[in-house]
Amino acid sequence: MRLVVGLGNPGPEYERHRHNVGFMAVDELHRRYGTAPWRKRFQGLVAEGSINGEKLYLLKPQTFMNLSGQSVGEALRFYKLIPEQLIVFHDELDVAAGKVRVKQGGGHGGHNGLRSIDEHVGKDYWRVRVGIGHPGSKEQVHGWVLSNFAKADEAWLPALLDALSKEFPLMAKGDAEKYASRIAHLTAPPKPPKPVKEGPRGEGVG
Repeated sequence: MRLVVGLGNPGPEYERHRHNVGFMAVDELHRRYGTAPWRKRFQGLVAEGSINGEKLYLLKPQTFMNLSGQSVGEALRFYKLIPEQLIVFHDELDVAAGKVRVKQGGGHGGHNGLRSIDEHVGKDYWRVRVGIGHPGSKEQVHGWVLSNFAKADEAWLPALLDALSKEFPLMAKGDAEKYASRIAHLTAPPKPPKPVKEGPRGEGVG
């Protein structure tokens, strides 16, 4: 059994924000594996799902980002789960846009949603860190995360969200390293064609 959380802010005005990529990821999981509609519970929206016979509880806290831990802690206690059974999808400034890193434990890195979860359940949960890139200076961070993905991001965002959900059975069974590796493989840009060698008179050599 797993509790799978996506972090974000509730409301249509935040829907396409970089800060809401956790919501987007869990929405994709629900589309692929959900067995029940979203319902209000635990200060959030929760839905049941299943992967290879294993129960999933999907959660999107509706407390706003800074209080996410209230919702997560409540759900974790209700389902009698431990932090190691918790997987959190969230945006990550320190990972290049379109890249994904997976790890268990560690610091919150200034992410207020993770900070709140740490306060309520500890640090030993799994994090799927979805890279949104860094705007370049600390002063620009607030506006960066609370703005919509750019048009250029549409070149990688849908494929990444699809890969995150398609390969999630690996993460659900605890193979985090293979999960991250498969996502990297599926979302890697195509390799450029090899240059054609030229013969002594400029003829192409196969």
